[in-house]
Amino acid sequence: MDRKLLDLLACPATRQPLSLLEAAGLDALNRAITAGQVARGDGTPQREPLREALVTRDRKTAYRIDDGIPVLLVEEAIATAQADGFPGA
Repeated sequence: MDRKLLDLLACPATRQPLSLLEAAGLDALNRAITAGQVARGDGTPQREPLREALVTRDRKTAYRIDDGIPVLLVEEAIATAQADGFPGA
């Protein structure tokens, strides 16, 4: 993801800055997704593993990136507390 674009992005709900989710966080989320334990903000299950994601500064919310495009919709957000072992701040 382009660094200039990343510097401009913020969480639409909390206005916190976003950063790329590192491999350990992505692995923890994908394990929970595979186990069927992850729902999006609107309650629908997240069925597909994430290739890339953005995370808020407090690390409580993640937003997926589809084909290089961040999906910054509150109803599509993923609460990271759903993933056991998600690395904290």
